[in-house]
Amino acid sequence: MKIDVLMPALSPTMEVGTLAKWLVKKGDLVKAGDLLAEIETDKAIMEFEAVEEGQILELLAKEGQTDIPVNSPIAKIQSDDVDEKVSNQGKDKEKAPLDIAVSKNAVEVVENKNEIKNSNNEGASIRIFATPLARKIAAKKNIDLSQIKGSGPRGRIIKSDLEKFGTQSLDLEPNKLNQIVTTTDKANKSNIPAIYSKREFKVIEIDGMRKTIVSRLTSAKQNIPHYYLRRDINMDSLINIRSQMNEGLKDQNIKISINDFIIKACAMALQSVPTCNVIWAEDQILSFTASDIAVAVAVDGGLLTPVLLDVEKKSLQEISIEMKTLAERARQKNLLPNEYQGGSFSISSLGMMGIKNFDAVINPPHGSILAVGAVIKTPVAKEDGSIKVESIVSVTLSADHRMIDGAIGAKFLERIAYNLENPGLLLV
Repeated sequence: MKIDVLMPALSPTMEVGTLAKWLVKKGDLVKAGDLLAEIETDKAIMEFEAVEEGQILELLAKEGQTDIPVNSPIAKIQSDDVDEKVSNQGKDKEKAPLDIAVSKNAVEVVENKNEIKNSNNEGASIRIFATPLARKIAAKKNIDLSQIKGSGPRGRIIKSDLEKFGTQSLDLEPNKLNQIVTTTDKANKSNIPAIYSKREFKVIEIDGMRKTIVSRLTSAKQNIPHYYLRRDINMDSLINIRSQMNEGLKDQNIKISINDFIIKACAMALQSVPTCNVIWAEDQILSFTASDIAVAVAVDGGLLTPVLLDVEKKSLQEISIEMKTLAERARQKNLLPNEYQGGSFSISSLGMMGIKNFDAVINPPHGSILAVGAVIKTPVAKEDGSIKVESIVSVTLSADHRMIDGAIGAKFLERIAYNLENPGLLLV
């Protein structure tokens, strides 16, 4: 039986992909779990695995081909006779070579095609079709496969389904978002270049990452009632403690950044003001226990926001190591979907570029985002009339007024400032 290999949806926002590289060639024999290709999404380059065994008949997409719609054929595989017989038995009788039987009280692997075991003999059993690699990952991460909808042939669960599990319901609807870009493109594509027809220019095509950024931020500014709170924070004590810490960590090759302190300060502030640890889920507000923080990282052609989980429980050293690793993988576009989706709060810093202060656009569905400028030596008038030069950082909190009232946002920003001006609190 000939089977179409389809362009996978490797993230909830993905509508098109780029075939970056084929890892097989025509005539190769593959089995479930073998890597077929590298797919470039709007945010990362990910490996794509086979979900059927057989022989590669044809590679329909070329390496480097862009804007391939999700679920469109990119290759053809000739499967064996066993798979053809299985496919003709009907969905209710389909059986992979190794399936998982699930009952109300038991999950048990069975190898007999015609047998489903239920250890307690009660409740209805259902069959779950998954590739060997998907089953291995699920077992390692203790994921219940019965909670996952497979995107492979005949609903089989594949690796990418596990990677995006738990993030789909919180992401924005890409079709609605892209309507904004599509409508604008149609209205302006033919007119604007004509205005500049007598001037020399080159056309830069908008790639998947840029389209996603345009869609999300346009939607955010149009639909989210932003308000902005600004504050100057004294960083002298923090700079002194950071210097002492880095001197003591030289032998471990660890260097704590000011940004690491800011991440920890925001995490602790979310714990102190939990009404700000929220996201907008259209018809409801979700309030979180842990401080999961997204940090903006500039990459070629756009921006990614890797998410650090449970930051309130981590030391500055742990935050530093994890942030550097995620930032490097973000620049290489090697992040997995669960590493750049989620969180309830974002941080964007342009201080290293000399920007004194700026306003950031909220990263939906987050409740707020902190924009951090450069630390600048600034003369400050004291209460006794004297002038003292202090290390000052200017920050702006952008908050969603649907969830976070002004007074609550002010309390949250006040707590962030307090944590940064008393950095000893961040060492526990």
